[in-house]
Amino acid sequence: MLIQCTSHRSVGKRRSIQVAVGDFGPFQKCLVLLTLFPCLSVAFHQFCQLFMVPHVPHHCDTHWIRAIGPNLTEEEQLNLTLPRDADGAYEQCSMYSPVEWDLGSIMVYGLNATEKCSSGWVYPSAQQPSLLTEFDLVCERKYLNDISQSIYMLGLFLGSMIFGPLSDRIGRRPVILISIFLQGLFGVGIAFVPHFYVYVAFRCVVGASVSGITMTILAVLISHCFFAIGQMILAGLSYGIRNWRLLEIAGSAPVFALFFYIWVLPESARWLVTKGRIEEAKKVLQKAASINKRTIPPALLEQVAVMTWGTACCLQRLPSALGFVCSVPPCMAFRFVNSLVYYGLSLNVTNFGLDIYLTQLAFGAVEIPARVSCIFMLQWFGRKKSQAVLLLLSGLVCLIITVIPEDQPVATTVLAIIGKFTASASFSTSYVYTAELFPTVIRQTGVGLCSMSARVAGIMAPLIRLLGQYHQAIPMAIFGSAPVVGGLLCFLLPETRGTDLVDNTGDGCPPAEVGTQRCPCCLFGRDMWCQSCGRPSAWHGLGLGVSLRAYSGGAGPL
Repeated sequence: MLIQCTSHRSVGKRRSIQVAVGDFGPFQKCLVLLTLFPCLSVAFHQFCQLFMVPHVPHHCDTHWIRAIGPNLTEEEQLNLTLPRDADGAYEQCSMYSPVEWDLGSIMVYGLNATEKCSSGWVYPSAQQPSLLTEFDLVCERKYLNDISQSIYMLGLFLGSMIFGPLSDRIGRRPVILISIFLQGLFGVGIAFVPHFYVYVAFRCVVGASVSGITMTILAVLISHCFFAIGQMILAGLSYGIRNWRLLEIAGSAPVFALFFYIWVLPESARWLVTKGRIEEAKKVLQKAASINKRTIPPALLEQVAVMTWGTACCLQRLPSALGFVCSVPPCMAFRFVNSLVYYGLSLNVTNFGLDIYLTQLAFGAVEIPARVSCIFMLQWFGRKKSQAVLLLLSGLVCLIITVIPEDQPVATTVLAIIGKFTASASFSTSYVYTAELFPTVIRQTGVGLCSMSARVAGIMAPLIRLLGQYHQAIPMAIFGSAPVVGGLLCFLLPETRGTDLVDNTGDGCPPAEVGTQRCPCCLFGRDMWCQSCGRPSAWHGLGLGVSLRAYSGGAGPL
């Protein structure tokens, strides 16, 4: 998408229309609320698989011996056909090789040769159906669990590449409706899949639909808080519903209730204007003004058709912006490691030693104060220091976890919760900082590249967990060392607090109307998407990062 550059006059006219419509009235509040409800289901799909693969005792299926010893008790069968480990427990992933002896010879001489489980596994009969038991995700197949989670993250990456351009072509409203439909259809469909690879394919589609939903988020900070609430709801749902198929239905089916969006969700007026659908754009603006109990002067409404809502003139000044390209690698690096440590901790919730449902509840709850604290940290300490320190703390916590003994689950979990707090706060901070580091002419491209690197980290995080088969401390050591490096790289970047945003880099368009300290529209950053701050369209008044920039084609926050 071409980076937008508008004349000072067009900015003033658009601002006049925003004032006439109402900066943040009932219409905008309802619009924000409508885009927040899907965040609850996004959190479910992001982490639900963690509770579908519980640790379950298992051993090889050795029913072959029943053919020659039908009267054997279960204990006798296991004693004759399964080797024991150093602790005296039955091996879970190997068995004695079947032989064509009679039962008496086996009992006298015993069996020595071992092999991998060739006839499947046996699980406790009282165990509720899970992904692990239905698809045998144990022993040499247990790696499929992390791979499937990685493929889901790949779906997020692909979805952002598909739905971003699609929203520019067909509009924002159709994209969010299509995404909601796909998430509900394939989410419920997952509950009926007969094979694991079909499950993985459906999860990939659900991941893509999640990207289509999150790119329409209007309120970054509030959406992050709703995402955290969704994680807490997931803990309760998974505790009450242990059957993985029923859990999938319970978490996916409610999204169909959002189909009333077909009648209430408006199209983006900005997008309608850029497509030449002026009359439709006027109707949207008039409806917004009516709901806000405001009136748009007819003369001002007629100016919609002649406004410059975005041009390609910035391309003429692109070479003069190349000096800012040096900010891209450090930005991509800290967004990458930020995502890596966040998902590294979040996906490791089952390995900290305490009850996974309480741990997940705590992980969700701690995100809310973490996200809100960003408002104050960014204002008090600045962008660079906040981002760097939060990343450093996230990494140090993970590194400390690697040296905590296994018999100290409370200490490990407390440290993990602290790490989740700092990683979540850093995640929200990064959205402000990356947007402020680039001039308007390359801002969208720069932020897009940083978001892409974060998606790649999300894909890699589950795969890094596979290294735990060599040593259990390796994954957490990587999740810890990477953000330490990323935090140090942040010190190479400039501070943006209290500075004018770079909205032009040379001749042509005049600078936007920028404040040097705070914009009144938002305390989340110095107003990520505020027009008065030189950023794309925003609605003023909430003080929590509300904007219509995402609804106009931006990236989502999750």
